[in-house]
Amino acid sequence: MNQQKITIEYKYRGSIELPATKDAKNIFFRTKQSYANHEKMGMHILFSQANIQRLQTYQKGGAFEELENLDFYIQLGEILGFSTEDAKELKKSILFTNDNAHTKFNIKKRIKLINKKNKSDADTSYLFWDIENFSSISSIFNDIIEPYEIDDKNIYLAANPDSLYLKKAEWSANLFDYGKTLWSFNFIKCDHGKNIADDVLLGEFKNLAPKNSNIFILTFDRELKERFIEATHKSNNLYIMEK
Repeated sequence: MNQQKITIEYKYRGSIELPATKDAKNIFFRTKQSYANHEKMGMHILFSQANIQRLQTYQKGGAFEELENLDFYIQLGEILGFSTEDAKELKKSILFTNDNAHTKFNIKKRIKLINKKNKSDADTSYLFWDIENFSSISSIFNDIIEPYEIDDKNIYLAANPDSLYLKKAEWSANLFDYGKTLWSFNFIKCDHGKNIADDVLLGEFKNLAPKNSNIFILTFDRELKERFIEATHKSNNLYIMEK
C-alpha cells in the first residue's frame, strides 16, 4: 500500500493511498501545493483543457486511468475540505460516455458494509440502482444480483428521461443477455434535474422500510449514502460503493 501523509503548514491533515497511475504523485503534490497556496482548485490541476474536452468523447479502454485519478482527487477534496463538484461531474460524464468505463469499474472490490462492523443474518436482499451511473449490467449481475440471489421484485432502478433516451437500446440489449428488460424490475422514469434519481430511490427505500435484509445502494453521492444510513433499520446490512 502506497500511503502518503497530507501535511499542510506543518499540520497533519490525514493520509491517503496513491492509486497505481503514472500521474498520481504529481497530482498529489500539485493539489496539496495549490490548496496550501489558497489557489483556485479545479480540473486544471489534473488535466489540460484539451484533455478535458477529449475525455468527454469516447475513449478506448474507458479512460480507466483518468477515472482513478479523478477518484483520488475527490478523496483529497474530502480530506482537505475543498469542493470537487467539477471532478464529480466530469467523472459522471466519462462513465456515461464510455462503454468500457463501467466494464473496468470493479464493483465487487468496492462494495463495502457501511452501517456495522460485521454483517448480521439476512432473510432477503434489495438493490437500489441508479442505472445512469452504473450501467455495467454484466458486472452488477455477476457481482451483486446473482451471488445474493436478489429477486426482480426487490430491484429498484431509476433513470432520467435524457439518459433513458440515449442509453435505452444499450441497456435493453445488455439486459436481454440475462433474459430481462427494464420492466422486469421496479423501473422508475424520473423527472429532469440533479439528484432526482437519487431522491426517488431513497423514497422507495423509505416506503419499503425493510428489516433483516441486505441492502445494496449503487450511487457515488456521499450525502445520499448518509441519508440511506439514517433511514435504514439496524437489523439491515447496508452496502454502498467505496470511491
